[in-house]
Amino acid sequence: MRAVIQRVSEASCTVDNNVTGAIGIGFLVLLGIEDVDTDEDLQWLAQKIVGLRVFGDENGLMNKALADINGNILLISQFTLFAQTKKGNRPSFIKAARPDKAIPMYEQMIKTLDGLLNKKIATGIFGADMKINLLNDGPVTIIMDTKDKDNH
Repeated sequence: MRAVIQRVSEASCTVDNNVTGAIGIGFLVLLGIEDVDTDEDLQWLAQKIVGLRVFGDENGLMNKALADINGNILLISQFTLFAQTKKGNRPSFIKAARPDKAIPMYEQMIKTLDGLLNKKIATGIFGADMKINLLNDGPVTIIMDTKDKDNH
């Protein structure tokens, strides 16, 4: 599982001219799910996202997490995070999980983040043509991959 986490002042997702999810301060999380991903990967990544301390404290240091600032999450499924670009110019997405695996994991990530943050997670629509609007704050962009969870 791979996530691109952007600290935002605001972010929204629009599908067919309808806003499906919008937040103020918090994280825009682009989530890629791979065929080999497990529930353990999901739990680890959800904990890391919620615990990520990249919001400024009273001294201007990145020391606060989402809960500390009453921040929100906009979670967007994005299979293209597993694009393979080694050969040719057309990316291959063979490592990305198929919808029969990815949709339940995406839905479980929403529930898990809901529970950890104790608030509703804003979302896009899985598989839809989504337009994402964001104001990256910093900019702060963090990439996390569950393959790295065993490396200290």
